[in-house]
Amino acid sequence: MIYLTRRYRFSASHRLHNETLTAEENQRLYGKCDNAFGHGHNYVLDVTVAGPVEAETGMAFDLGELDRTVEREVLERFDTTNLNLDDRRFRSVVPTTENLCIEIYRTLEPKLAGQGRWPAARLDRVRLEETNSNYFEYAGGL
Repeated sequence: MIYLTRRYRFSASHRLHNETLTAEENQRLYGKCDNAFGHGHNYVLDVTVAGPVEAETGMAFDLGELDRTVEREVLERFDTTNLNLDDRRFRSVVPTTENLCIEIYRTLEPKLAGQGRWPAARLDRVRLEETNSNYFEYAGGL
């Protein structure tokens, strides 16, 4: 098994706010991230695909195919957006980086599972860096 990780970047804004909580609870829980005008991040996304090395090509997965899939399914969807306003999923789910990481995984997983020439390849995990100080990883299972 080999692991191929490719890095991507996108920018998006969000407001961490839960409508079922009071203003005081939201402020206590989310602090400055509950700003009514939101705030933005320059996210760094690592997508890791796992699979055996294919004998004929010497590769585990086609980088071009991975790039096209991530561009179409993730970057076009999230880059330069306000997650709360522009994405249907995050109108009812607080757009924390944890939830965004899970959503990216769930979006990519069926698109990268055993496709075409790479039947044994699969999405292993996604890693989403929000700042230089914190990142989140998700490998399925929730």
